[in-house]
Amino acid sequence: MKPPAFDYHAPSTIEEALVLLRDLGPDARPLAGGQSLVPMMNFRITNPSHLVDLNRISGLSYIRVESGHLCIGAMTRHGDVEHSEVIKNAWPLLSGAMKHVGHVQIRNRGTIGGSLSHADPSAELPAIVGALDGELMLRGAAGTRTLRAEEFFLGVLTTAAQPDELLVEIRIPALPAGTSWAFDELSRRRGDFAIVGVAAVVRCDRSKKIDFVRLTFAGVGEKFVRSRLAEEALLGKEPVADVISEASRVAASELDPPSDLHASANYRRQVAEVMAGRVLSQAIAQQRAWAQ
Repeated sequence: MKPPAFDYHAPSTIEEALVLLRDLGPDARPLAGGQSLVPMMNFRITNPSHLVDLNRISGLSYIRVESGHLCIGAMTRHGDVEHSEVIKNAWPLLSGAMKHVGHVQIRNRGTIGGSLSHADPSAELPAIVGALDGELMLRGAAGTRTLRAEEFFLGVLTTAAQPDELLVEIRIPALPAGTSWAFDELSRRRGDFAIVGVAAVVRCDRSKKIDFVRLTFAGVGEKFVRSRLAEEALLGKEPVADVISEASRVAASELDPPSDLHASANYRRQVAEVMAGRVLSQAIAQQRAWAQ
């Protein structure tokens, strides 16, 4: 199946791309890796009149550390994020979760900025960036602004970016020393979007009580969900089985997942509780292994 006819634009600078998006209006869409947009066009889910290809713009693909923050250019390929030694060493949740994003061929072409801008609530990256308290930098004709993940994602395939703005960078702060992590998901097949995905980052203090925790979900709402109630139920407590079980129950109880052809809302809620317990337990197991 082929997409409907469109006009193609290939700017060589960010400034040129922003002018095109401003002048062409809502009928224009930026093209990054094309792993989501092109199939949607083929199936007539979206029908832009103009594509603004960002692949010729230099300076939007990079991985670097600035002032303790991980900075990733929006056109950086998934595969580069997955295999970056910098990310593996200091932000391993991000690199570890990348293997769940599509297949190798998709990760070789798809971009982190494109995936985040697509804003599929079942995608892994919004929940991962949310668990890492990441920020997303938008650039438009009016200037640059930075939004937290919870501000950027508004709903299904909807973000706070204006039609004349581009996501140009993802910034992730350093995690506290000694933080462990885990991620897991349930999907119909390897590489599919998550029916339920769960990410956790945890740290215990010297008294073996949790003093830092984040717990996020994919596939259980109109955007990724951060369970602050579950985090509150864990903070200051020793992570024994009963505490983890209760926090997982609390997390699941506040979810309002959708029902679709893949799973009912009740099934997703039950899976979320089980997977939250599993992921938290995996992260806590790392803490205990380090303490030995």
